[in-house]
Amino acid sequence: MILVTGGTGLVGSHLLVELSKESESIRAIYRTKNKIDFTQQIFQYYLGDRWEHHWGKIEWFEANLLDIERLKIAFIGIKNVYHTAGFVSFHSEDFKQCIIHNRYCTANIVNLCLANPIEKLAYVSSTAAVGGEENTPITEADKWKKTPQTSGYSISKYLAEKEVWRGIEEGLNAVIINPCVILGPGNWNDSSLTIFKTTTKGLRYYPTGSNATVDARDVAICLIKLMQSTLINERFLCIGSNQSIQQLLNTISDQASVKRPIESISKKVVRLLSVVFYPIFKLIGKKPLLSKDAINSAYKKLSYSIEKLNGAINHSFYTLEETIENSIRGRIQ
Repeated sequence: MILVTGGTGLVGSHLLVELSKESESIRAIYRTKNKIDFTQQIFQYYLGDRWEHHWGKIEWFEANLLDIERLKIAFIGIKNVYHTAGFVSFHSEDFKQCIIHNRYCTANIVNLCLANPIEKLAYVSSTAAVGGEENTPITEADKWKKTPQTSGYSISKYLAEKEVWRGIEEGLNAVIINPCVILGPGNWNDSSLTIFKTTTKGLRYYPTGSNATVDARDVAICLIKLMQSTLINERFLCIGSNQSIQQLLNTISDQASVKRPIESISKKVVRLLSVVFYPIFKLIGKKPLLSKDAINSAYKKLSYSIEKLNGAINHSFYTLEETIENSIRGRIQ
């Protein structure tokens, strides 16, 4: 049997769709029952009339990844583990939650893999856990370094990945995948998908940074191919395309039939606006739209190499246009 954590998330739901096409026995961990509805809608979107057949292959298992005793039960009869669960936030007040859900939950999964006859663990990390400099292609060999601009999320994913490497040192077979900004059908109020909600409302300005994106379908398929391969104890950047944020916003705007943003805005002005509006968001009890870490990210000029993954598995990535079209068409309310 296969165990999947984070089955109600963007990557986890797409992974379950792909696994259900070829596997007969899947156990998926969930924490909040109403979020299973999201995954069900993803199944209906991709599989149409066949969704119930594939859905029936999944055994849903309620568990908190901090609850070791409950997790011990989840691991009974498991052969391979896909750990996709995580917590994404670029707000400083969420740093503790990032550490808990990324580092400590991953440590628990690793420990249980070591305590059970698990053949292989596939862990979804992030480009946030990889080092590298701006304006040059980043590779898996670039070492992560903490700087004053390093986000709390980046720290938590780096520490989570270290837990996997610790498990490898103790005898665990594992592969790590480091996707960039993941896009796909989902709720536009969640994580990276908020960019669709913001852009389709109409934007005049764009930040001057650049980053990479990848389709959730690509991440899921690459995970499975890495799991099924003989590759162990390696990590792989998972990149669909590198582009400026302006190019990304233009592509979303074009496919959503809204006006493109036409003017760049400086980091200094955005920081000033975030300071001005911060008290208003605090007053109404909402998190500011523009956190310090999010602003820093929007102005970095980052690009990543896909050479290592391309050399390891045979896979053709969706184009940015295909990813955006699928994300908009498959939006889940």
